[in-house]
Amino acid sequence: MAKFTIPLFGATLFACLPAAAALAAPETPPLPTSATGGYLAGMIASGDHDSTAAEIYDRAALQGDPGDPALLQRAFVSSLEAGDMRAAFDLARRVGDAGGATALAKLALAVEAFGAGRFSDARKALADPVATAGGGDVTGAMLVAWSYAASHDLKGALATLDKLGDSNFAAFRDFHAGLIADMLGDRAEAEKRLRAAYGLDQNTLRLTEAYASFMDRTGRAPEALRALQAFSDKFPHNPLIGAEMAQIKAGRRVAPLVSDARHGAAEALYGIGAAGARPGDETAEIVYLRLALQLAPDHPPAALALGDTLGALKRTRDAVASYAKVPAASPLRVAAAVQSAMTLEAGGEHAAALAAARKLAATRPRDVDAVSALANVQRAGKDFADAATTYSRAVALTPPGDKTSWPLFYFRGICYERTHRWPAAEADFKKALELYPEQPSVLNYLGYSWVDQNSHLKEAFAMLERAVELRPQDGYIVDSLGWAHFKLGQYEDAVRTLERAVALKPGDPVINEHLGDAYWRVGRKLDATFQWNHARDDKPDPSDLADILKRIKDGLPDPPTAAAAPAKTGG
Repeated sequence: MAKFTIPLFGATLFACLPAAAALAAPETPPLPTSATGGYLAGMIASGDHDSTAAEIYDRAALQGDPGDPALLQRAFVSSLEAGDMRAAFDLARRVGDAGGATALAKLALAVEAFGAGRFSDARKALADPVATAGGGDVTGAMLVAWSYAASHDLKGALATLDKLGDSNFAAFRDFHAGLIADMLGDRAEAEKRLRAAYGLDQNTLRLTEAYASFMDRTGRAPEALRALQAFSDKFPHNPLIGAEMAQIKAGRRVAPLVSDARHGAAEALYGIGAAGARPGDETAEIVYLRLALQLAPDHPPAALALGDTLGALKRTRDAVASYAKVPAASPLRVAAAVQSAMTLEAGGEHAAALAAARKLAATRPRDVDAVSALANVQRAGKDFADAATTYSRAVALTPPGDKTSWPLFYFRGICYERTHRWPAAEADFKKALELYPEQPSVLNYLGYSWVDQNSHLKEAFAMLERAVELRPQDGYIVDSLGWAHFKLGQYEDAVRTLERAVALKPGDPVINEHLGDAYWRVGRKLDATFQWNHARDDKPDPSDLADILKRIKDGLPDPPTAAAAPAKTGG
């Protein structure tokens, strides 16, 4: 019953976009019977980040009082978050007409005007102090600067950006100033600004891309490659960086990051949205990314970032739709396909994820990310034997000694362990630790497995204790250490450690069952039954439920030795 942390996917492992037909038709939420009902239902849907339902409910509430500024604002934000841009722009105008103009409504109208080529109207929409107050001043300044750029007014654009005097905005300011100067043909100004921005921040993908592109187009390919390689050393296997490096090495000039002012404004909105994301504040990120894609529908990073955010909110269908917007020619296409399959799997659409992953692996058999994606989905579906075979294909595609390949060995080791091939599993876990020493998940899995087998005990406990030190808030890893104490008959230590694990993961059935077992061994039989009841009610795996019910009825038998009987593997 050992609990292992087994993530569905590695950070760099990818899959394939599903066909639209693979997804069931979305359910239409029930219509409210009153304006009050619509208002309350909209609030709940908004809190759940169900923007489709929120838009329907908020619009229904608005019908009861069409001129109410608060209802107009709610309906506007819901439409914007749902991506219903025509409705959002119409509601933004109505918000203003009702006297409740907000910075967001003005920003939306500025984006609408910008997209239509009405650049002076965009500036007018953003000229009001409300639109540039507080946190919105950076956004307003960026769009105003790009509107001047659209009119070939470099002086006006730079003057607007240079009003952003806060040092926190310096790299972002000079980055966009450099893009504008480059677009308008002032290479000296562009170089000055891009160098300044790059000197302040060498860890931002888009800034690195722009700097390298400029250096390459101005005859300094070696400098461009140095910048790209430095980024790749810190953040390996980025497809955009890899594609740009390959292009430069092949002697093909790299295009500027933005092609026109609309794309420049979209880049600004994307940068603010992607950089400003915070847990619990996803609506702001979604809104900025929606507006960026309104100006540049073919902006791959924005579509990918939007899909990631929607996927994290369990909005599977919306996330898949966003990933599908990444153009086929983009280096991010495979990444989008992978994220799509990950989202489908996490959303319970295993069949669609598996079909997509198989298709991609078949069409890209030499692409380690595509092959790894199939292995990940197979493993998520507990098809461990086939997953191990597919991981072996991915390993064969990886350069020997590539430190970023440790997840392949870790995940293949899991599959070997689940199919009772321990020597192969042990070798893979050791290889993963060779590539990534002290990786907590690997330490946890290998350490517990050794304890479970009553071998390498001193080294195993050191591994588990180190894993807990590295991830003290990971309830699953703390549970592994507690269960290891239990397995060796160290019941008081097991109780203390497992109580901490339950506090970290109170709703996990396996951890609650473990604590119940430990309580029973120290004579706290009433507490044990209480924990087992928790485990029963926490929706355990069907294969574990029978054992839990037997514990509740009969308790634990006396251990045949100092250590408890062999435990099931779970997780």
